[in-house]
Amino acid sequence: MHNARRSAMKARTSAMRQIHQQLVTAPSAIREKYRDLSSDKRLVVLARMQVPANRTPVERAVLLALKTLAQRCNELLREHERLGAELDKLVTEANPTLRAAYGVGPDTAAQLLLTAGGNPERLRSEAAFAALCGASPIPASSGKVTRHRLSRGGDRAANNALYRIAMVRLASDQRTKDYVARQREAGFSNKEILRKLKRAIAREVFRLLTTPVAVPGVDDLRPLRQSKNITLTAAANNLGVWPATISELERGIRRNDTLAKSYRDWLLAA
Repeated sequence: MHNARRSAMKARTSAMRQIHQQLVTAPSAIREKYRDLSSDKRLVVLARMQVPANRTPVERAVLLALKTLAQRCNELLREHERLGAELDKLVTEANPTLRAAYGVGPDTAAQLLLTAGGNPERLRSEAAFAALCGASPIPASSGKVTRHRLSRGGDRAANNALYRIAMVRLASDQRTKDYVARQREAGFSNKEILRKLKRAIAREVFRLLTTPVAVPGVDDLRPLRQSKNITLTAAANNLGVWPATISELERGIRRNDTLAKSYRDWLLAA
């Protein structure tokens, strides 16, 4: 299913490129009409358009090709979303603690589970797992300078999963931001910080893959809020976050144990 979902997005990307190429070589009237639209808006317009019968054969052929490609893009997006929902259920059932970790989505969780399941002998230690994921530090010292660099070996798909988790945490996880700030103050470059961060994530993932960890429940949060007639906006304002963050927390899409505890305590006291 993981590969099927990836292939659906690759096919959609290919179809979108074909739309762009068709517009580059299309008659000027067609090109001028559609080229300035955003990608999403262009797909909607092209998929719904009616091909006029009074157009020249060349224009009708181009418009029909554009319409067909746009409809294909929309169908592949729906397929991608359906497979994503099913994949999320499967990986959550297989390892709920991994899926609940901050920054771990269904795709990254599936890839890490595939890598671990296909190489059980490499789970003998967290260092061996880090090497499998290409996250082990490689000595790159020169003269009196002692340093390490990113590994270019290991399972590159698993390495990419660690990278994506790191990017999410760099963008929205305060603990990671604080860690990066400390490392920069210590004189480490961005590449060195990324290497260390991916190594730390590999250590965390190994623990989640090999040691059962209880995931704090959040099923009580939404009923508790609704029982007190508190809106998402009111809750978010009191906690200093966006309403979408509270919604995702209640539905179990985003895990934040500290926020969940603060939210629950606030609801009980409200």
